[in-house]
Amino acid sequence: MYSMQGIVRKSVNNVTAQFEKLGYVANTLANMNTRGYKSVSFEQMLNEDGYLTGAIRTDYKQGSIQITSNPYDVAINGTGFIPVVSPEGQVAYTRDGAFKQGKDGYLVTTDDWLVGEGIKIPANCYKFEIKPNGEVYSYDSRDAVARKLGTIPLVRFPSQENLEQAGMNKLVPTEDSGEPVLVKDHNCICQNNLENSNTNIFSSTSEMLRLNASLLASTKMMKVVDDMYNKAINIRE
Repeated sequence: MYSMQGIVRKSVNNVTAQFEKLGYVANTLANMNTRGYKSVSFEQMLNEDGYLTGAIRTDYKQGSIQITSNPYDVAINGTGFIPVVSPEGQVAYTRDGAFKQGKDGYLVTTDDWLVGEGIKIPANCYKFEIKPNGEVYSYDSRDAVARKLGTIPLVRFPSQENLEQAGMNKLVPTEDSGEPVLVKDHNCICQNNLENSNTNIFSSTSEMLRLNASLLASTKMMKVVDDMYNKAINIRE
């Protein structure tokens, strides 16, 4: 049998866990239009002692692929990530292939991170082509011979579920995820395409409504117990 203090303590713990889960659901909904975004959830578990605990899970299933008119856009069809490098030299990994030509001619992300080891596109480029294996070619004219500029690398991790969010739709490895492994033979790169977020708007909205109702019920329960506790103190006095 629990004391009133114990009931309040468990209620506070459970409300905190539910509020944290609500934050992950809200973040997933906010990123429903973010290219290549993978939905994040907070799975709750009820312990034998009545306390709620949870674990963060990332759903890495493939998002739908959308055709675009931009030759710099690429989508990854399958598992894997593209390494990108910040102006300060920080390395991260992404599935957001909304790339562009930077001011120095290099292929970069929308926030100017270098793609791979650096792929410089000539100023007089007539045609720009990205093969399914990531190799990048340019043509100086309609009848010119293709010139290889470099390769967009694709890497995979031993445990991608343990990658850590780094902001701006990028991920960084952890000890649990393992180090990136370069994929040499693949046909996963799709030019003139972008991967959409894999957020399920219907299930996420339903989960948010359920959590909101659960939070209201839990806070009302805490108020009832608190009132009972105050009355008990007054009776003793």
